[in-house]
Amino acid sequence: MRWHTREDSGLKLDRQLRWWHDGERVEHPRVVEAFNRGLKVTDDGRFQLEFGADWCFVEVEDAAYAVLAVDDVEPPGLSLRLSDRTAELLVVSSLEVGADGVLTARVKQGRARARFSRDAQFDLGRRIESTDGRLALRVGAELVQLPFTELPEPS
Repeated sequence: MRWHTREDSGLKLDRQLRWWHDGERVEHPRVVEAFNRGLKVTDDGRFQLEFGADWCFVEVEDAAYAVLAVDDVEPPGLSLRLSDRTAELLVVSSLEVGADGVLTARVKQGRARARFSRDAQFDLGRRIESTDGRLALRVGAELVQLPFTELPEPS
C-alpha cells in the first residue's frame, strides 16, 4: 500500500489535461470538474489541489488549465474562459504555438500556462488576420501583432 502525503499525492495532470491518480486515469466527470476547479498555482510556482480546508500538491506535465472559450469584452479585449471556471483577459504577447500546433497562453498573472481547446483555438483563429505577411489578432477595432508568424492548425 502506498502512503500519500500532501507533498506526494500521486495526482498528475498530463499534457492533454487528463487527471491521473497513481497511474490510473480519473474519469468521473464530477471528480474531474472538482479537480479542475480546485487547482491553484502557488507563489513558488507549484500546483496545489484544494478541497475546502484540505489540499495537496499535484504534478502538472505541461499546461495547468484549458482555455474553453474566447469572449469579446469591454473595453475592447478578449477574455479566456478557463477550465477552473474563471475568466481572465488574454495577454496577446503570451501566446505560443506548441510543437503539436496547439496554442497556449500565460494565465494566473503569468504563473501558469493554459492550453486552448479545439473550439477555443477556432474562436481565436476567426480573429486572426494577415497583413503584409504578418499575423495580427483583431481586438475590437485594433490589430495586435502576434508573437508567431504561422497560423497553427489544431490537432
